[in-house]
Amino acid sequence: MKVMAGGASLHLKSRVPMASSFSTDIQNPKVHLPEKTRKSRILVLGGTGRVGGSTAIALSKLCPELRLVIGGRNREKGAAVVDTIGGNSEFSEVDIDNPKSLEAALSGVDLVVHAAGPFQQTEKCPVLEVALKTKTAYVDVCDDTNHAFRAKSFNDKAVAANIPAIISGGIYPGVSNVMAAELVRAARSESKGEPERLRFFYYTAGTGGAGPTILATSFLLLGEEVVAYNKGEKIKLKPYSGMLNIDFGRGIGKRDVYLLNLPEVRSAHEFLGIPTVSARFGTAPFFWNWGMEAMTSLLPPEFLRDRSKVQELVRMFDPVVRAVDGIAGERVSMRVDLECTNGRNTVGIFSHRRLSVSVGFSTAAFVLAVLEGSTQPGVWFPEEPEGIAIEAREVLLKRAAQGTINFVMNKPAWMVETNPKELGLGIYV
Repeated sequence: MKVMAGGASLHLKSRVPMASSFSTDIQNPKVHLPEKTRKSRILVLGGTGRVGGSTAIALSKLCPELRLVIGGRNREKGAAVVDTIGGNSEFSEVDIDNPKSLEAALSGVDLVVHAAGPFQQTEKCPVLEVALKTKTAYVDVCDDTNHAFRAKSFNDKAVAANIPAIISGGIYPGVSNVMAAELVRAARSESKGEPERLRFFYYTAGTGGAGPTILATSFLLLGEEVVAYNKGEKIKLKPYSGMLNIDFGRGIGKRDVYLLNLPEVRSAHEFLGIPTVSARFGTAPFFWNWGMEAMTSLLPPEFLRDRSKVQELVRMFDPVVRAVDGIAGERVSMRVDLECTNGRNTVGIFSHRRLSVSVGFSTAAFVLAVLEGSTQPGVWFPEEPEGIAIEAREVLLKRAAQGTINFVMNKPAWMVETNPKELGLGIYV
């Protein structure tokens, strides 16, 4: 059974109706997929890691009838994930650097989730290429600008193959892109001003429980110049500079965040048409931020762009980071701010106690959207309506928001920030 869009075959041979029922009950968040895709076979590459494993677990909870294949190199770790999921799951040993191994793994699979990062400093898109060759639907969690836009260049091939593909479909980027798209849509639908400035702010305590991969990703991003946009002009800035103190609202509070080079900046500029866009990230405890700043000043960019050297750094720091993670926790928060020409400013906030759980539900939400037929053939960023249909965004956000401690959309900042003070007559400061 193969999953394709737009009248193709995969045992999902025709376009699947958008409707599927959804329970917002956290204890019973079951999704009832259309009959044709209810028992789809899903391969999760990187399934033995924190992000891939969390995605597989979330899919098993949301859709117990899905058949899950945990793809990875470590059979022992794979067996542990399969034991956790139980039911319709199995392990498949896969080397994503070996085309034959990939082709064998994707044989008989309806959709592949590529969560085998880091994506930084890679020169090809081997999983996407094999997915198109084997006519397998595709979702990845790419958080690197160059890799994401390299994948985007396969759009025409995906259209020709009648295959839907979502790139950067995790929590951030991913859910944050959809939040931004909804803020922009709401602003334009009211016709009271044109969106002119979009800012992404992210906070994660420690590594968010996401393990060595997110640590490697963070180090690799420090080697990249930050691309941002100011009034339509592309500008380049020093990584982990431009600190701002941002209020992430209830459960998180105010946190320092710093500029990073993330794909949603360029994709939002190009596909949402926003002239001024930037992204910032911060972590805790505070000395991790200091350490990241120091690394950008003390280590040459060439060192930080070298995957082998970065892996050595990760091995060196990992025990310390894990120890601190045990104290810091793994809270995560995203804040998306939109400013319009008429002075209209709106905010979306998404906060969760555990990144390692939330990233799974976020990625699973994109997988379900593809299985329901809301993605057209082609390679799409989450904010593109061909990727996640406008009418499917609300359901996607609800699914991703399973277990959040604070999730609000399209509100003025004063309504969502920490402890606003009432002056009387409903006036707050």
